Formats: sequence, structure tokens, C-alpha cells
Amino acid sequence: MIQADKSLFNGYKFIDLFAGIGGFHLALNSFGAECVFASEWDKEATQTYSENFSSVPEGDITLIDEKDIPQHDIICGGFPCQAFSVAGNQKGFDDTRGTLFFDIARIINYHRPKIVFLENVKNIEKHNDGKTIEIILNTLDELGYVVFHKVLNSSNYGLPQNRERIYFVGYRKDLGVKKFSFPKPPNTIVSIKDILENEPTNVKFIDRPDINIYKTFSNLFDLTYNRPLQIGKVNKGGQGERIYDVNGHGITLSAYGGGIGAKTGLFLINDKIRKLTPRECARVQGFPDTFIINKKINQAYKQFGNSVSVNVLQYILKEIHKYL
Repeated sequence: MIQADKSLFNGYKFIDLFAGIGGFHLALNSFGAECVFASEWDKEATQTYSENFSSVPEGDITLIDEKDIPQHDIICGGFPCQAFSVAGNQKGFDDTRGTLFFDIARIINYHRPKIVFLENVKNIEKHNDGKTIEIILNTLDELGYVVFHKVLNSSNYGLPQNRERIYFVGYRKDLGVKKFSFPKPPNTIVSIKDILENEPTNVKFIDRPDINIYKTFSNLFDLTYNRPLQIGKVNKGGQGERIYDVNGHGITLSAYGGGIGAKTGLFLINDKIRKLTPRECARVQGFPDTFIINKKINQAYKQFGNSVSVNVLQYILKEIHKYL
């Protein structure tokens, strides 16, 4: 996380949809905003969320009446990407029925928050031949919001992880916001070695005859740091079988995927090869060391793979405030 001014959103209330383990909550709260409602259907994620925050997420948002949700200034969430049943008709709100984005839309329609702040996978721009994002934008326009969107990479915002995600920022039209600029990268030089635990426990090192370290980076000053630096492979070098230098960045954390380095990738650390630990995964997503991690290691990997990069959200929030 970056250092934040608590007064920036002091007095603002937000709701946290598809909350996961609370990346949006951390970012907004760091600027003084108050969470008045959260929703998350996954029981393990809900448990992690409730251990870290004073609010306990409600369950499935599709079963919650928008009238039962408290009034708020900001609606946020990393919503699942789904195809719309009648995509292509460009009917906005009506086209979203049957998807989880519809639940965002119906809450916006009822509560009329000042700001809409959403995150999704980069590929949503091409999803369903571009019809998905078109309907999202048309829907928010129909609901009375001017919306801006851009793909940002966590690697450019102080986190050593190559993670491209699309972010949506919407202002209610009566606020008079005509333009918005997403934050410029601070050009912070950071690497995996900066987030490593000094004495990690329960680490499984990889020692196999099919390990092949075929590359070294002798002059790191000539490198572009903010990217993964592959130096070897295990087996055939498929997904989860690639080995990276700690002077570079990590690959995108994933909730799923196979291979011996599944979910984090493999790194050569002190002449030994291993995955990142859950705490290291938390750090590459911008979660502070005070954050309580799920005790089930597979759940911890899944939760950080599904989460949002807190630093990126914080940088965007600083820009959001400038245009209010």
C-alpha cells in the first residue's frame, strides 16, 4: 500500500460488491472512506474479509434487495465477466439481465451513488466480440453516469507483478465531470526480491533433474526492471513451469492453473527454486503485513490470485478525488 491521506474521502460511504478479501476496502479505507455494506458469496473469502474488517459481507448479491442496502457515495467491485444474453441489441440496462453486472446496475439505479469504481480482466474489452464492454458502457450512460476506462498494469504502480486489469471510473452526470485522467505511473523501481520474506516457513523447494537454468542477467543496470525475467524452466516450461529472476517482476498471480509453480510461478531465490509464499503474494498485491491471511494455503493462493492490486486502486482514487 502507498501512504494515503485519511482526509481525502473522509465522510464518504462505500459499498463493496464481489468483495473477495477486501482489496477495494483497504484502498478506500486508507483515504478515510467508510464501508457500509459488503457482499461476497465465497465462504472462505468471507471468513478472511471478516477477520480483517469490522464489517461481515452479506452473501449472494443476486438475493439481496437493493432497498436493503444502505445509502452510499461510492459503489465498487471487481465483478465477474459474463456474456450478456441479448448482447448486440445495445439496450443498455435491459441487456444486462441474467448477469451479475445487472446487480450492480440495479443498485446504481436505486441509490444513485456519486462514483462508480469497477475492475475487471483486460480481456473484457474483446469479450463477446466487444459487445460486453459496449453494453456495460451503454448501461452506465443510460443510468446517468459519464464513464472512463483504461487498462493499467500493476507493475507500473509500485508492485512487482505483471498484472494488467481494466478499471472503470464513473461520475454521476450532475456532478459536472467532463474529463478524467487515469494516474500516470510513478516509475517506482521495485522487484520480487523487495517483497521476499526473510525467514519463510513451510516452504517447499523444487529439486528435480529436469530443471534447466539457461539464462543469467549479469548487468542488471541495463535491464528494464518492471517486467518478469525468465531464466529457466522445469520440464517443458509450460504454464507454472517457468523460473524467474527475483530482480525482475512476478507473473500475474492466478487463482487457478497447474504446474509445479501453479498460481505464483517459480523463482530462483538464494540458489534454490520455489514458489512465492502466501505472505509474499499478499505483498505483490499491495496488502500490508498486518493483513490476516487464510490459514488454508490453497485458499490463500486462490484469494490473492482473485484479488485486486491495492496500490493501483489507491493511485486511481487520488485521481478520482481531483475531479470531484
